[in-house]
Amino acid sequence: MTYQVWKSDEEWRSLLEPQEYAVLRQAGTERAWTGELLDEKRSGTYSCRACKAELFTAETKFDSHCGWPSFYAPKEGDAVELIEDRSHGMLRTEVRCANCGSHLGHVFDDAPQTPTGDRFCMNSVSLSFDAAE
Repeated sequence: MTYQVWKSDEEWRSLLEPQEYAVLRQAGTERAWTGELLDEKRSGTYSCRACKAELFTAETKFDSHCGWPSFYAPKEGDAVELIEDRSHGMLRTEVRCANCGSHLGHVFDDAPQTPTGDRFCMNSVSLSFDAAE
């Protein structure tokens, strides 16, 4: 897929902190219950830490008790792309930023308490939060 924002591996390494690079560009995962945005409750917008594209709003964030910030829907239908992930001997759906292709986390259809039934389980390190004024 061709992304609106494209940088070489070297450029991404120079722009991102090591943990950000490991998650966003190498599809890593931060440890559960350690992310800075896990308990964020303010109104605002969550954007891709790599390219600043708006991805989620606080209105769709919910406490899923899984150890990572969770949302039941992206801000816009095309804000993220979903890709089959068969790594680690599992079948999952990876969530990437549709603007730059950075890895954000995974989506699961195990949240019946939400309007969509989906749990977009995101790494805090892959997101930036902008509080509403």
